[in-house]
Amino acid sequence: MKTAIDKQIRVTFLGTGTSIGVPVITCDCPVCLSPDLHDKRLRTSVMVEVNGCTFVIDCGPDFRLQMLRENVNNLDAVIFTHEHRDHIAGLDDIRAFNYVLNKKIDIYGSRQVMEAIQTEFPYIFSEARYFGAPQLTIHNIDDAPFSIRDVGFLPIKVLHDKLPVTGYRIGDFTYITDASYISEKEIEKIKGSRVIVLNALRNSKHVSHFSVGEAVDLLTRLRPEAAYLTHLSHFVGLHEEVNSKLPDFVRLAYDGLKLTI
Repeated sequence: MKTAIDKQIRVTFLGTGTSIGVPVITCDCPVCLSPDLHDKRLRTSVMVEVNGCTFVIDCGPDFRLQMLRENVNNLDAVIFTHEHRDHIAGLDDIRAFNYVLNKKIDIYGSRQVMEAIQTEFPYIFSEARYFGAPQLTIHNIDDAPFSIRDVGFLPIKVLHDKLPVTGYRIGDFTYITDASYISEKEIEKIKGSRVIVLNALRNSKHVSHFSVGEAVDLLTRLRPEAAYLTHLSHFVGLHEEVNSKLPDFVRLAYDGLKLTI
């Protein structure tokens, strides 16, 4: 699918850690005690800037810190992959953009995700809405391609154990997190991407996430120009050591990493 993109895509990794982040509270493993900033991982999220627009995919509990760290002063939409707390818990902090930009913020996700968000944040959507609550406009998506501000998004449906999760392809960039299975039909949508981001929780097999080996095997099959692993736990190992063992075109993502595609 060719999406409506007439400029380069800029990608910023806002967070690359698993649901409890890295370092893990109370943990004294070498990764959690590492002085290397590449081993410090906030909850997984990515910012995509294209055609003068700014999109964030998932806003977890570290959303506020991520926006401040990257000095983000515009937001056109938040696109959700699924409804787990580490991907939606920062939703309340969108209100800062409401105040400064004087506009509602569009949010996109499957009907299941939007229903979960309304359950988790009832005060945002109540008829007697609290004055200071975020101002959002909900957009339900399905399997069909959709556009935001003339930028095309192609949903890629994956499974997180049994939970449906949506990845996204934007031009030559594909982003998939929290996946343990991708059907052949959905893999066809990914083929030809220049850059692919894929989750890899740990080295051993996991019921709801790809392992590093499983992710590398799939990426080797797809063979993009470059690939990055995200949603990483401390069990993956030290950033520098792991990178030295990966195929040349695959690297661990890290918080603050910026790409131009």
